[in-house]
Amino acid sequence: MNALNEIYEQYTRRAFLERSTLGLGAFALGSLLSAATEKRRNAVSGLVGLPHFTPKVKRVIYLFQSGGPSQMDLFDYKPHLASRYGEEVPESIYPAERKTTMTSGQKSFRCAPSILKFAQHGQSGVWVSEPQKHLAQVVDDICVIKSMYTEAINHDPAATLIQTGSVNPGRPSMGAWVSYGLGSENSNLPAFVAMTSNGRAKAGQPLYDRLWGAGFLPGRFQGVKFRGQGDPILDLYNPAGVTRAQRRRMLDSLNKLNEEQAGRFNDPAISTRIAQYELAFRMQMSVPELIDVKSEPKHMLEMYGPDAAVPGRYAYNCLLARRLAERGVRFIQLYHRGWDAHGNAPKQVRTQCEGTDQPTAALLRDLKQRGMLDDTLVIWGGEFGRTIYCQGKLTAQNYGRDHHPNCFAYWVAGGGVRKGMTYGETDDYSVNVTENPIHVHDLQATIMHQLGIDHERLTYRYQGRYFRLTDVHGKVVKDILG
Repeated sequence: MNALNEIYEQYTRRAFLERSTLGLGAFALGSLLSAATEKRRNAVSGLVGLPHFTPKVKRVIYLFQSGGPSQMDLFDYKPHLASRYGEEVPESIYPAERKTTMTSGQKSFRCAPSILKFAQHGQSGVWVSEPQKHLAQVVDDICVIKSMYTEAINHDPAATLIQTGSVNPGRPSMGAWVSYGLGSENSNLPAFVAMTSNGRAKAGQPLYDRLWGAGFLPGRFQGVKFRGQGDPILDLYNPAGVTRAQRRRMLDSLNKLNEEQAGRFNDPAISTRIAQYELAFRMQMSVPELIDVKSEPKHMLEMYGPDAAVPGRYAYNCLLARRLAERGVRFIQLYHRGWDAHGNAPKQVRTQCEGTDQPTAALLRDLKQRGMLDDTLVIWGGEFGRTIYCQGKLTAQNYGRDHHPNCFAYWVAGGGVRKGMTYGETDDYSVNVTENPIHVHDLQATIMHQLGIDHERLTYRYQGRYFRLTDVHGKVVKDILG
């Protein structure tokens, strides 16, 4: 469905006469054609005809690590590089045109092997670095992908691409596409929720609302952001002296005015506004109970770590993600900043893991023990990886790493995903993918597939063409699916 078709179907005679002077014949023809071909939308459950096939999961929890986690310091173990410490990385391996302006002017590009210790864990023997001691205990439940790649080399376009399918702002986010296609399982909560947190290492890159926005889709499909301080949602609670009954009467009066405007002008934004007011009213009852994580048993809070009850922290957001998933929220997106390690990478990776490792592993355990991991897809990763050559001064205990799009690591877990495996390989320097490459659009296609969506068939007509999340390519990575 698209905005013009909604206008065509709802257009009244009064508004038609008031607002139209030219092109009446073509407009009328367009109205007839759209009415004959457009699918009708259910109020809560999305588009008729979706899911396209039986889904493997009901929901997605996406743990987006903003800044570009270093694949060599986390999952892509390269023990042989220790003997190449300080050597120049050959330009044939890392050409000048793939370097950012932050390092392209360096006179030397010396190899900086990871100083973090790696070990194999679980029955699967997956290699994991030492700062991820909690994830190492649940490694048999995840699938590590070492062969992700992207075209974007700077943070904003790279994050925009992996969240919306395009480096250009203005496209709908993945969660908005899912919300549009599948709708919500709970009429009292949004289908799509976004949360942000800051890493302990540094504040990190800015996160823009468009990363969870609806783009050209109707605004009601955008992610609802839960704030990290104060009330999670502004104006969630009634002002002093205003009762719930009074709020209801006010909304009823306001809705009548909006409906009158909608009847005259048929602007889809008016219908979106009415729906959002009603959802906000229902959320006034459901959200306070949702965010009261202190009602969780003591052992559960301890499992997520010391920050589990602190709003705005990564651990709190992970726990809240499970509570949202329990209540039928379809797409839950966590954005965690601080992985942009241009300098002192070993310390920054350790510090980041101190804040993320325990809650991430706890989320997997929590979902599994509740029987929810079987129908939940959990995704962990950032917008790109980091360079094997050192940015700045190289010492035995310190190095920095620049942006690297040619290969980076992700992991996925949950319904329909093969467990305890490593997929894909990179070259000797962790510069290029050598086996089983997975493009950003391939990952997006696979996520949609697990939700029962054919990524090529979920489209939206805008400005004369049909758009989809995966643009004009992307394939489902069936090798990692069970």
